[in-house]
Formats: sequence, structure tokens, C-alpha cells
Amino acid sequence: FRARGDIFISRMADSDKKLNSALCIMRRMAPSTIENSLAGLCELAPDLTDDLLNNVDQPLKIESDSKAEKKFICCDYNRDGDSFRSPWSNTYFPPADADALLPSKYLRGLEEDANAIFDVYRKLYFEGGSYSSVYFFSIEGCEDPTKGFGACFLVHKDVEAASGSLKKGWWDSTHVFQVNKARGDNYEYKLTSTVMISMVMEDNTLGSCDLSGSMNKQKSETKAVKEKGSTSHLINMGTMIENMDHRIRAEIMEIYFSKTRQIIDGMRLSSGARNRQMDKIAASLKDALKKST
Repeated sequence: FRARGDIFISRMADSDKKLNSALCIMRRMAPSTIENSLAGLCELAPDLTDDLLNNVDQPLKIESDSKAEKKFICCDYNRDGDSFRSPWSNTYFPPADADALLPSKYLRGLEEDANAIFDVYRKLYFEGGSYSSVYFFSIEGCEDPTKGFGACFLVHKDVEAASGSLKKGWWDSTHVFQVNKARGDNYEYKLTSTVMISMVMEDNTLGSCDLSGSMNKQKSETKAVKEKGSTSHLINMGTMIENMDHRIRAEIMEIYFSKTRQIIDGMRLSSGARNRQMDKIAASLKDALKKST
């Protein structure tokens, strides 16, 4: 029995090692090619398909709500089989089975208010070509939604090709909350935010350039909820999302733009800049020689 147990543990360790290696590969893939890369890994390791689909962030997709005549974003939190629930009409598209999951009355009220508010936030910060959706859901181990729930705030923006070198681009923001009641009127808000960005540029001078990347941040705060309605929860979560968005945008600007420009400038100096740099080196060498003599 022990030998069989050792074999089972060994197989589990090999499976975990294989999954970690696959996830390590996916972390190094550009978001613009992540779907093709994921499909390729699933073909190479079919036994890891479920784990890969659950652990790898993919670009967000847009669907149409024919009932409310609005667009909504698809994700794992509004999915039931091959159908996705619209936050605007609370209806699945395409139609799902009769036992498809729907939020409770309390969570649906939160969801409706959050979508109306977040839509205004989306228009202010992301302007045209963007879509937003918010989904509230029950969490495991918490039967009373007033004492604990989950929420997912999504934004997708498509950047249209301009007259310059930009050919296409998109921005995906995913903010997932786990909310649990703490002591008294306090609630603990655990936020996990993921941003994926992709820009494809091409012109005669630059050539072809795919500037893509993703960033993941986490934050936990305990805040008071003094009102019984949804207002306090939405204010607390909205404040955390806004602060996290500012933080991620600043880091993306620093990492993907300022640092990239610094590296390129260091590799590709213009002839004038190169000559000035060589003159400075020559001058410093002359000074050093004079001092030594």
C-alpha cells in the first residue's frame, strides 16, 4: 500500500510540476497572442486543459444583449456552459438551461446599481470604444449574501487604428472582490486586479512592433458599512478600484513606455548624439592624461 501511495504522490508532484511549467510559459507570452499560445499548450497537454483555462487570464470578449439592446463583457463569473449572463437584463445569451445560476435578490440589487455607476466611471476614464460590466455572485461557505459575496468589475477598450503608426490596440481591466463581514459594521474587501494591454505599431521607420503586457496587483482593506443598503459597499469598492487603476496606470507608463524609450535610446543613438558622447569621452581621457603627467 505504501508503494502505491508513493507512486500516487510522485504522479501528483509530476502533474504539479508540469502545470507550473505551462503557467510559467504563459506568463512570458504576449497578451496579443495568448489565445493561440493557450490553444497550443492545451493540444500538447490535454490533461492540463481545465487547470490552464482556470488559471490563465485571456482577453475579454464582447457579446450583445438583444433584450436590453446593449453590449456586455463575458468572463467566468457570468458564464454557465456556453452561455453568458447579461448584467443589463439578467438574461443568458444564448439561452441557458432552466437551472442556470442567477444572483439572489440582494446581490441583483447591488449588481444593477453597480453597473449604472461603473458605466459613468467608464465614460469618464475610458471614453469611446469602451465597455463595462459588473457581476455579483455568492461565495462558497457563505449562505447569507449580506455577510459575504463576490463581485467582478470589468472594462474593455478597443483602440482604433489612427493615421500614425498605431494599427490596433486594446485595454482589459478585471477587478475581482471577495467581501466578508468582519467585526461590527466592518467588512473586509480583498481586491485582485489584472490589467492586460496590447498595442501593435507599424511604419516604414519603426517596422513592426508589438508592445504588450499584463500586470496583477492585490490589496486588502477593512472598511465600515453604516447603511443597510448598497451605497456603502459600492462607495468602498469604487474607491479601491479608482486608486488601483491610478496605481496600475502609473506603473504601466513607467515600465512599458519610459523604460522602453530609455532602452531604445541607449541602443540606437543618432549620429549627432553618438559624436557628442565620443567627444565627452575623448575630453575626459585628455584630462586624465594631463593629471597623470
